[in-house]
Amino acid sequence: MDSSTSKKTHPRLNSYKYHGKDPDERRRWRNQNTVSIRKIKRDEQIQAKRNFQADDSMSDKSEDDREQNRFYNLDDLVIKAKSEDPTIRFDAVRSARKLLSIDRNPPIDQLIQYNFLPIFVEYLTYDQCSDLQFEAAWALTNIASGNSQQTQAVADANALPYLLRLLHSPHANVCEQAVWALGNLIGDGPRLRDYAIELGVIKPLVEFIQKDIPVTFLRNVTWVLVNLCRHKEPPISLLAVGDILPALHYLIAYTDITILVDCTWALAYLLDCGNNMIQIIIDSGVIPHIIKLLNHNELKIVTAALRAIGNVVTGTDEQTQLVLNHGALAYFPKLLKHQKDKLNKEAVWFLSNITAGNQQQVQAVIDAQLIPDVIRHLQYGDFQTQKEAAWCISNLTMSGSAQQIEYIVTQYVIPPLCNLLQQQDAQIIQVCLDALHNILKQTTISNLEALTTEIEECGGLDKIEHLQNHTNKDIYQQSYEIIEKFFSHETDDDSISTMNQAPTTPNPTNEFSFGIMNSNQAVPDNNSGNNAQFQF
Repeated sequence: MDSSTSKKTHPRLNSYKYHGKDPDERRRWRNQNTVSIRKIKRDEQIQAKRNFQADDSMSDKSEDDREQNRFYNLDDLVIKAKSEDPTIRFDAVRSARKLLSIDRNPPIDQLIQYNFLPIFVEYLTYDQCSDLQFEAAWALTNIASGNSQQTQAVADANALPYLLRLLHSPHANVCEQAVWALGNLIGDGPRLRDYAIELGVIKPLVEFIQKDIPVTFLRNVTWVLVNLCRHKEPPISLLAVGDILPALHYLIAYTDITILVDCTWALAYLLDCGNNMIQIIIDSGVIPHIIKLLNHNELKIVTAALRAIGNVVTGTDEQTQLVLNHGALAYFPKLLKHQKDKLNKEAVWFLSNITAGNQQQVQAVIDAQLIPDVIRHLQYGDFQTQKEAAWCISNLTMSGSAQQIEYIVTQYVIPPLCNLLQQQDAQIIQVCLDALHNILKQTTISNLEALTTEIEECGGLDKIEHLQNHTNKDIYQQSYEIIEKFFSHETDDDSISTMNQAPTTPNPTNEFSFGIMNSNQAVPDNNSGNNAQFQF
């Protein structure tokens, strides 16, 4: 199979249950329905929609004032908003915008019902009155920051092309407000995103980045780029990504924290859209810049960078190798010891995709001395981190050589694996059973007794015996098989010898002997990555 084109479409558990799959198939995709690591917490991601408030909004008034504002005479206000008198018209639109800037439960639906949307959209065209354009764009921004139905109402009022037109306004505040409104519309989902792209939203956004604009304006532009990259069902087109990537490559060199966080999340979202998208971003030359951000002092940036390169290593072995070639593993001793559990979990998740690769990649993790930290998380981490650590070890027992599997046994992986067999989570039980079963099958007959004794003495045998009564068919069948093959007093030496006489290893002379490791295992060449320069 051509690893560059292979697809990893199976859920993770199914992918690792069968040993005959190649490394690309074994490395799992991120499936939001099965693994909690794939659920990004709200404080770790960039909000899709933002409400714009300012000092003159009604947000700073008392609770009584806010309630009074709810009963503002909208009949009178809508009449004034249509007035031929520019002052009356402006004051009415501004009053409506202030209503939409209330902190709690702004009357979005009421203003929609009173047909304010066509009024706001019409005033976007009043080039002779930039203040009115600004207020109208602001009002639309806050309506579009609501739920999907409210956002769609703005789109149905045909606001999008008129907002796009304002990106060419000579007034910076009008341009910036239009950018914000467009960001809320694009952030609602793929349909409005694709419509905005069809209308030509990317070109003026990229042009803003090339100009000398205030950093606050640039933050808004970067946030809109995040929303363009955010959705993956379906993902943004490869053609559009080609237009956006130069801007992201430029922005990732910025020192502003907000811009850097947003830019890195934009890349992380794109890298979660399949191997073809991963390759396009690799070819842009931006991956080394993302890897360096793993050492940043700002936690939000490290989190985004870790998710981004974690998505790269869900790709092919070749794509994974590029990350290793650029020295990513050097940052992981620090990440695995970070005080934040969520960062530990992401770091172990990343490594679990490395250990699902080929034996050279497994060896890179071993040579980086990361296995002891993984085993520590397997034993003492919070439950979600333990699950990722179990995957990391289980993947290694499938992808690794007999000698590599021997190494993790010498690092005392057996007790924590056995410990997790008493969890209620069927998935982690299955993963740990897979790991133990693989280790047993890879062990030579001369070392099998020591291994089975260790499993028995740490309480693992009792737990495996108990699992023969588990309600999950796969769990009780595998438990029975382990007991029958490796712990039954009736098992004769010949049958064990037949099972274990050919350990999986690239070197047939490698003997599985506890405590003896080959110090000459090759480490990936750190100079062999894709170093293509991407010019902005």
